[in-house]
Amino acid sequence: MANKLISQMGLPPSLSHVFSARNILTAKDALSLPETDLMTLLDIDIALVRSAVASISEATCPPFQTGLALLEEKMKSGGHLSTLLPGLDNALCGGIPFGALTELVGPSGIGKTQFCLKLALLAALPECYGGLNGRVIYIDTESKFSSRRMIEIGEGSFPQIFRLQGLAQKMAERIIVTRPTSISEFNDSLQQMKLTLLQNEVKLLIVDSIAALVCWDNEKGTISSRQSPLRGSLSFLKSIAEFSQVPVVVTNQVRSHSSDDTFHYIFKGHRKDTSNSERSESHLTAALGIQWAHAVTIRLIFEAHSGHRFIKVAKSPISPPVAFPFVVESSGITLLNQEGISVAGSEINAIRCKGCNILTQ
Repeated sequence: MANKLISQMGLPPSLSHVFSARNILTAKDALSLPETDLMTLLDIDIALVRSAVASISEATCPPFQTGLALLEEKMKSGGHLSTLLPGLDNALCGGIPFGALTELVGPSGIGKTQFCLKLALLAALPECYGGLNGRVIYIDTESKFSSRRMIEIGEGSFPQIFRLQGLAQKMAERIIVTRPTSISEFNDSLQQMKLTLLQNEVKLLIVDSIAALVCWDNEKGTISSRQSPLRGSLSFLKSIAEFSQVPVVVTNQVRSHSSDDTFHYIFKGHRKDTSNSERSESHLTAALGIQWAHAVTIRLIFEAHSGHRFIKVAKSPISPPVAFPFVVESSGITLLNQEGISVAGSEINAIRCKGCNILTQ
């Protein structure tokens, strides 16, 4: 908004021309100067300067809303996609929120894709069975999507439903899978997606995983920075979530930070130096860095240690820091504790494959 042109703000033409003649073209140009300096530079009286500054400020600043108005708007247009994990749904006040970016971060093989497959199934399920009765766009960058596994999860979770002839095939037909091979392909598909979401009644967008695209492009040498190619992707994903009011779920891998300050992405099938495994696992962090972490609304960390796997609500504007032990079964992810375990301090942001137990002794 700071770069909005003064000529487009509805000022009287004569006054707008004065600003233009003095090369004061944007709101930032005008509002960065004291009123007395503007009066001298524009050669107009102070009352006219103050009136112009007020008009520019009003046109530039976003409209304010009261807390009550925001709450009513959220209740009207918002909602959640239930995970069918009661403890996690309660912690998130209903499940995965509409109109927001939710991130699943953790080492490969921990259960992130299993979680995504269950969400895809729930979004496609008819409303009479507790689903959203919509289509799903599943961006599968690592070729991990499995229709067979998703149907297995459905049969394990809803045996009475999936006995109906043709329902499994109908669910599979509602899930649109794309497999971009580079960040540029991914960004191109995002630019065309807003209208597609509305026209095709899409109720969920999944990207599994966003970090893989960065890793592949780094390996091919097509990008020079880990963060810069994601700025456009991040902006598009957030705008898609807000514009379409659908849940957007992305998975993120982890990286190990070695002593030589280089980052090593840990993907399934990549061989690791076992002599350094203790050091690597004690320095695991989300692969996409601080800029990405600040952009997501919800961050769920998947980790494994002390013989258990955990889902931690590491970031949420409405939820306390809590961890849930879980197992992966034929029906998908099952929580072992619906109440959750409170997590204190920096432990909530740690990502481990083993180490000290976070369970209260």
